[in-house]
Amino acid sequence: MERAIEKVLFASRWLMAPMYLGLVGTLAILLWAFVLELYHFALEIPHMEVDTAVMGALSLIDLSLAANLLLIVIFSGYENFVSRMETEGHEDRPDWQGEVDFSTLKLKLVASIVAISGIHLLKVFMDLDKYPQEKIIWMVVIHLVFVVSGVLLALMDWIGNHAKVLKKSMK
Repeated sequence: MERAIEKVLFASRWLMAPMYLGLVGTLAILLWAFVLELYHFALEIPHMEVDTAVMGALSLIDLSLAANLLLIVIFSGYENFVSRMETEGHEDRPDWQGEVDFSTLKLKLVASIVAISGIHLLKVFMDLDKYPQEKIIWMVVIHLVFVVSGVLLALMDWIGNHAKVLKKSMK
C-alpha cells in the first residue's frame, strides 16, 4: 500500500508539465507584446525626442526581462520538479541549465522582479508630472520592499548554506 501511494505521489509531478507549457504560451504572448511595442516605437522615429527614445528602450528591456524570468522559471521549474531535460551536449544549452536549484531560482526571481520594478520606477521618474506624488511614494516603497526582501532571502540562504557546511565539518 505504501509503495502504491509513493508511486502515485511521485507520478503526480507530471501534473506540473501542463503548467510549464502554459508558461511557454505566456512567453509567446510576451513576444507578441514585444513586437507590438517595437512596432509602435519604430513609428515614433520621425519625430522622436530623447525622452521618448529612452522610454521606448526601457519598455522593450522590461518585456525582455519578463521573458527571461519566464524562461528561467520554465527551465529550472521543469527540471527541479518534473524531469531532467535531455539536452546535454547540445551546443545551445545554457550554462546554468540543470544547476539552478530552488534556492537559486528564488534569488533569480527576486532579482528579476527588482530589476523590472526599477525600470518601472525609472519610467515614472522620467515623467514625474504625469503621476500623483502619493503614487510615486507608494511605488518607491514597494520597490524598496522588493529590494529588502531579496536581501533577506539571500541572507537566509547564506545562513542555511553555512549551517550545512558547519554541520558537515563537525562530523
